[in-house]
Amino acid sequence: MKTTHTFSAWKAALLLTALLHAATAYATGKGRFIGAAESEPPAWFKQSFLDFEEDVQEAAADNKRVMLYFHQDGCPYCSLLVRENFQQPDIAADMRQNLESIAVNMWGDREIVSLEGERYTEKSLAAALRVNYTPTLVFLDEQGKIALRLDGYYPPDRFRLALDYVSDHQEKEMEFHEYIAAQLPATSGGELNRETFFLAPPYALARNIIHAGRPLAVFFEQTGCHNCDLLHERILTDPETRRLLGQFDAVQLDMRSDTPVITPDGRKTTARDWAGELNLGFAPAIVLFDKQGREVMRIDAFLKTFHVQSVLAYVAQEAYREEPSFQRFISARAEHLRETGVDVNIWDY
Repeated sequence: MKTTHTFSAWKAALLLTALLHAATAYATGKGRFIGAAESEPPAWFKQSFLDFEEDVQEAAADNKRVMLYFHQDGCPYCSLLVRENFQQPDIAADMRQNLESIAVNMWGDREIVSLEGERYTEKSLAAALRVNYTPTLVFLDEQGKIALRLDGYYPPDRFRLALDYVSDHQEKEMEFHEYIAAQLPATSGGELNRETFFLAPPYALARNIIHAGRPLAVFFEQTGCHNCDLLHERILTDPETRRLLGQFDAVQLDMRSDTPVITPDGRKTTARDWAGELNLGFAPAIVLFDKQGREVMRIDAFLKTFHVQSVLAYVAQEAYREEPSFQRFISARAEHLRETGVDVNIWDY
């Protein structure tokens, strides 16, 4: 009976807290912040002293490699990685056998000694490595060189392929996109999801000589792609997404096709070869270029609506010129929206 009373009191306290938050938001006119999720790395992650040369040497002596897991508090994609990937028995077993996994808080202050002997804090290393998304996973080989980097969340099926690629030292044989293509053959038939705002061929995207009036968004997609379907059905139907894309020249390419393309820097190639040069490991991928044809940012992992919109706003507003940290831009954008009374849901479509 005592336990029941305690539980009821706990529920009542939670309800009261929620009501107070709602009342405060109503009184101030400030929008709510929704969708944050906390998570902790698994207990089998290495408790490292963050001397990476030592970590790499110790891992190599055990026939393992090092994986750096950049995360941050409240990150729902990190929570999804922990919940849906790290807790899969086969994934956990693979990682424990082949990797020494080390968690790095991208806003943390712990001291890190790099492989070159330079000293960083967690947050200064994240800035030096241009960590734009969490989770970001950096896999190091036996010499401490990057064997693979995943910028963002990969669902379990594709994440398993990334683990196999690293564990089998496949980076010595082929690029990651080639490995993915070999393991996931193209589906026969079907068509891409078309949108009215996509530019029609021919795809003459050169802007290295004559600069364009707007930035460029190139959507690399595949047929038979579930995540591509979600992009079109849930994200590109949102009015704010379409408003932001109205500030871009937008092009859609089948990343496994031989469609002729002239790239932003003026080279003749095909969609397949260009996707290969960019080493895109996820579909859909969106690569964003400025008016001069320089790549500014890319989405090469699973993202939901708020973060896709934030990437588009970051490039369209040329915010990267003043704010090199995309995560700080996201925080400021969310706060601005809330100040105008808009609810910010970072985990909904």
